[in-house]
Amino acid sequence: MDLQVLRSFQAVAEGMTVTEAAAEAHITQPALSRALHRLDEEVGAELLQRVGRVLRPTPAGRVFKEYVDAVLDGYDRGRRAVAEVVDPEAGVVSLAFLHTLGTWLVPELVTGFRRTFPRVRFELYQNEENGLVQHLLGATADLIITSDDPGHPLITWRRLLVEPLWLAVPTQHPLAQRRRVRLAEVAQEPFILLKPGYGLRGITESLCRRAGFTPQIGFEGEEVHTLRGLVAAGLGVSLIPSSPDAAAPQDFPIRYLELTDVPGTRDIGIAWLSGRTLPPAPRRFIDHALGATAGAAAAGD
Repeated sequence: MDLQVLRSFQAVAEGMTVTEAAAEAHITQPALSRALHRLDEEVGAELLQRVGRVLRPTPAGRVFKEYVDAVLDGYDRGRRAVAEVVDPEAGVVSLAFLHTLGTWLVPELVTGFRRTFPRVRFELYQNEENGLVQHLLGATADLIITSDDPGHPLITWRRLLVEPLWLAVPTQHPLAQRRRVRLAEVAQEPFILLKPGYGLRGITESLCRRAGFTPQIGFEGEEVHTLRGLVAAGLGVSLIPSSPDAAAPQDFPIRYLELTDVPGTRDIGIAWLSGRTLPPAPRRFIDHALGATAGAAAAGD
């Protein structure tokens, strides 16, 4: 059984057309169609069936694909491990992280790591909390940097730091001249929130419950910068991590207030699959990330 045929089957099962998969494999479309047919014969079941103008996996194909994914992932990781044995100072770190960490923490960690290992290559992905977990489970990332422990039995998580969360209000808000505030004081205000599935959304709702109310939703977005802009426009208030806004202009029409009635923080941590043997480069990056943030992590204990 040819690994390239398995890769082509995987690609078609995930939505690629046979023509596209053939071009990616540098063979003709009829040749790939024959190879997929031979794969059916080897497995003993029809794996793909035509639905309209495209092929979709059959029930047998969906089951088979799970094993194909594992085989190809194991093969690719094996090649990486061998390459890093041959050249220990090189390698690849596949890292997925929260959108809000892309403006400060991830660049800092990557830059610091590459000072010691300049030939290591990074594959970077951004996503929300649920998407990050799927990156790990689907083996598209070695590591994820996320908020709070995912609580998944297959995932190991270690805290990197404790990040402050602030109540963001527009400069014309009645509370804007204060430095500290109880979250309960804005119980009747519209909240500018991230969409469900984002970690900051869950933390905001949890803190509001602890303060004795359910937030009134004024807007649901996908980027913290959008939340900040809508707060500045006077459309509501929001709980926002301070770090992404460190570079905001001094005259930006928004004020950050410290919370006094609930813990205005979130944990930021690094995670990986517990049962997966990581290549040297990702293992080194874990050590680097834990070491670089050791003081900040200890502050949360």
